Amino acid sequence: MKRAAWLAAGAAPAFWGAYTWGSHLLTLGSVWRGPTWRHAAALTFDDGPDPDWTPRVLDILDRANVRGTFFLIGRRAQREPAIARRIAEAGHDLGNHTWSHTSLWRCGPARTEREIVDGHAAIAEAAGAPPRFFRPPWGKTNLAMFRVAHRLGTPCVFWSVQPESRRPVAPAEQARRGIARARAGAIYDLHDADGVPGAGRRLVEYLPALVAGLRAQGYALVPLRELL
Repeated sequence: MKRAAWLAAGAAPAFWGAYTWGSHLLTLGSVWRGPTWRHAAALTFDDGPDPDWTPRVLDILDRANVRGTFFLIGRRAQREPAIARRIAEAGHDLGNHTWSHTSLWRCGPARTEREIVDGHAAIAEAAGAPPRFFRPPWGKTNLAMFRVAHRLGTPCVFWSVQPESRRPVAPAEQARRGIARARAGAIYDLHDADGVPGAGRRLVEYLPALVAGLRAQGYALVPLRELL
């Protein structure tokens, strides 16, 4: 192999590492939590809309008079426009969780733009209102992502409390974790669809206890537009 080929072979992993892992340095300028001067927190929901679980989550929030933020997957919103519209009409915030929920670590600039732009457009059409915020799947970023989200006017929002990540956690334990980790300005990352198998069912089971526990500590539960 010629010297140029060797250099190219060595440069490619370094470039991709900077494009993906290195991009996480830019998340320092993204939103991770709200201001700490107000005793409030935001419940955010990823991966929907799910035809079985999202309506039940909406019912729970409606009974508790809570407004949250739903980060929808574009192609799921396209399949379930009535649920997407219900989310918007109930006063919840809309967020863009990309078109297909693929890892942006696997997407070059062109694919990244399609994932974000197509997701944004599908959610806006289905819900009748554009998303206000953006969240990358699994919190994985790349350098191209920030430019596209900025152009669409959707700040990148992560989270400060995640009761369940990539492995199932029992509903009672999720409620306990969520209440114990409450802080002023907290942003909760919950899942109303099955990224992790059974996530929607578990959320429906523990969400009333989480809401009650946070309110017992004096927290106002508000959508992101109010928290931020």
